[in-house]
Amino acid sequence: MFTEELKAFRRLGFRHVFLQVLNFASVIASGLMIWKGLGLITNTESPIVVVLSGSMEPAFYRGDLLFLTNPPHERYHTGDITVYKIPGADIPIVHRVMETHDVSSPVKISGLDLKVLGEQLILTKGDNNHIDDIELYQGLDWLERKHIVGKVRGFLPYVGYITIAMNDFPQLKYALLGVLGLLALIQRE
Repeated sequence: MFTEELKAFRRLGFRHVFLQVLNFASVIASGLMIWKGLGLITNTESPIVVVLSGSMEPAFYRGDLLFLTNPPHERYHTGDITVYKIPGADIPIVHRVMETHDVSSPVKISGLDLKVLGEQLILTKGDNNHIDDIELYQGLDWLERKHIVGKVRGFLPYVGYITIAMNDFPQLKYALLGVLGLLALIQRE
């Protein structure tokens, strides 16, 4: 099936293969630098996320790609759509802010560290859920700013299904990476 490609690969020689591997590595490194650069510009660890469930329907559907920012001095308001992570949970959650509270005096709140004056506490809920997210907070009563990954600023519908398919079917991910790697090695440019 790949006999012609293997013959072409053998004819290329070590130097050409080495240059192609370096070219492929520079493409991967460039992608990582762009990702980290976007993270610095948007002040978020993850400037782009994929909606993984139907909890935000009809606003966002499974597979929608969301673009996030997290300006350090911007307050969150009721109705904002946020992405948050709970310590110990790897998957970010996309939900709407239902309530916000500003701490008016230093106080100890159950499940949280000592709160300082002016700190904002947030309660969220999925649009398609019947109850708020307190059960998802794993012992916390409110979200703090440190739990927020970012605020949704835009989206592309259904583009994230590629990511969902690669996570649901890991063989697809490895096959795609293998084909891309092979193409990078045998390309003659």
